[in-house]
Amino acid sequence: MKTVTGVFRSRIDAEHASEIIHTAGVPTDKIILLTPGNINRELESVPVVSAEQPGMGKAIGAVLGAAAGLSGAPLLAAFIPGVGLITAVGLLGAAVLGVAGASVGGKLENSMTEGLPEDEIFVYEDALRKGRSVLIALCEDDQSVNRVREAFNTEGAESVDAAREQWWIGLRSAEQEHYSALKGSFTQDEKFYRLGFEAALHARTRCKEYDQVMNEMNAKLEEVQRQYPNANVEQPFVKGYERGRDYYQTLCDESKAA
Repeated sequence: MKTVTGVFRSRIDAEHASEIIHTAGVPTDKIILLTPGNINRELESVPVVSAEQPGMGKAIGAVLGAAAGLSGAPLLAAFIPGVGLITAVGLLGAAVLGVAGASVGGKLENSMTEGLPEDEIFVYEDALRKGRSVLIALCEDDQSVNRVREAFNTEGAESVDAAREQWWIGLRSAEQEHYSALKGSFTQDEKFYRLGFEAALHARTRCKEYDQVMNEMNAKLEEVQRQYPNANVEQPFVKGYERGRDYYQTLCDESKAA
């Protein structure tokens, strides 16, 4: 299964693109639409709470399937730490929200999350914070991938890679100042600092205590060191990882205060 994701400036554009790719052969159960806020008035009376509060699974489970979304697909509303209220449309919407940090009632099966790019979830969240909509298609083969990408381009979607770059550009000046204050050369170390920063935002490891993620961090560090055997990787990677954890915690704190 291959994932193709497009970031759209409006929900209407994303909905239109979803209709196009469905007509082109992508099954409804392989299409997921994420959009900021609540797009269904029927859900306004249903409590939507933070994943950290008790009863989240029960509340969100009640929302799932309570109303029909696009093309009759199930609709789910949830509060994502660091993002706010979002709506997910599609049978795999619960899987995306679960990976992103919202409880969706019960343990998700591995088959539901297979193919979802967990290392990209933070890019989706950044787009949602900016008021954009994210459309995800799970494709069976390269031919389907090409059709979906063409449809996304036609509808003016931004690629995940482009969205990721815009996300980093928005942070870069502050991170350069921070790293330079630590007596590091940001010009020289930015690549590895950023890799560490992004590794800290992986959906499966964030929000855990530092000692709980040490093994994952070291495994990723060793992977990068193997890729760049002659480079000074460890210090900037670890500093970036620590900074990434602080960044995500700040987003969560801001959401709670809002």
